[in-house]
Amino acid sequence: MSQNSRELRAAIEARWREYLSRHGSLFSSDSLSGSSPPSVFVGSHGYPKVAAGPMLPPVHGDTAALDSPESWAGRGLGEIVSYRLSLVRGIRRVPAYDPAGRYVEALQEVAMASRPADSEVRFTRATAPVASIDGESAPFGPAGEVKRASYSGTTPERRIERVYYDRDLGARDAVLGLYDSGVEISRIQRCLSIGMVGRKRRLVPTRWGITATDDMVSDHLVSRILDLDTVDRCRVFRFAHLGNLFSVVLFPHRWMYEMVEAWYSGGSGVLGFGSDREGARGIGHPPAIAGAYFAAKLGVAEYLLRHGIQAGVLVLREIRPEYAVPVGVWQVREGVREAMRRDPEVFEGFDQALRSACSPMSVSAEEWMAHGSTARMIKQRTLSDYL
Repeated sequence: MSQNSRELRAAIEARWREYLSRHGSLFSSDSLSGSSPPSVFVGSHGYPKVAAGPMLPPVHGDTAALDSPESWAGRGLGEIVSYRLSLVRGIRRVPAYDPAGRYVEALQEVAMASRPADSEVRFTRATAPVASIDGESAPFGPAGEVKRASYSGTTPERRIERVYYDRDLGARDAVLGLYDSGVEISRIQRCLSIGMVGRKRRLVPTRWGITATDDMVSDHLVSRILDLDTVDRCRVFRFAHLGNLFSVVLFPHRWMYEMVEAWYSGGSGVLGFGSDREGARGIGHPPAIAGAYFAAKLGVAEYLLRHGIQAGVLVLREIRPEYAVPVGVWQVREGVREAMRRDPEVFEGFDQALRSACSPMSVSAEEWMAHGSTARMIKQRTLSDYL
């Protein structure tokens, strides 16, 4: 970790400790009363018997912003880390493949709620506030085993309620129906995770549910753009947040997609790279860069469908040392979405577009292309077609 990263993480921890010095007692009790954003969490450890429960802060009121990634683009890293640390996780072991019973049903009602749900949770023992951040994994607040829990004010979101009670609707169709009706991706992910969709209801660990939702929705969008006209010139989009630099290059080509990531390894300044790609048939294996691949793909596919075009796509992500605390794959999705909302630079040729895309980054165009395959694939059609 670089000196800048250590200093930033230390500053975030100091800010959090100052908050705890004033409000720490709220996080150190065997009971908790607060308004869930609404939010639920399903862990992966011990699968298929998983730890599931509500997430809530020790305050009442409008807490929706604490678990609403769609509204976080442009916010500071310290602020988002504070959001995550302030949510207490209630957990109880339940079977993923047979999630029956009132405990899970109540969590589903929370996930379905149209506004923050007033919650009362009793734990088997007192929780303890998180006082440090390891810098290697996404931060989470305290966790406690749920002895009993009750919720009120859970008026259902009607679009989700209809899908919940439709037992003849497959999980994929349910997810896509919710997306097409305008339900936020983060809410759809929670519904899938807590076993609210599909003919055979089961719990899906939150991390897996996030990637599965991004995968299903992005594939759905791409299937709708394959018959559209291709973009006529290259377009370059950029956005930077939380120590992540994103550049997206669209170029005249039928759908093909590649994402290349670069990151700094420890304090040595040595770059690591990862990439993966697909054509019109999609990707037939788990991406080498995991959930970031589908999150970025979703953001680009939304833009293409919105503008009625298809294109070849190259996404470059430079993970700077300033990204001192990882906060989740949502920041890739929302970072690319925000990039695609900006006015693009337009170029006649791919080479010029690529160099412009790389201009704010510390990685050269040659380094990016050496770790990806887009340039080689374009040359198979001859680069002169784009110049």
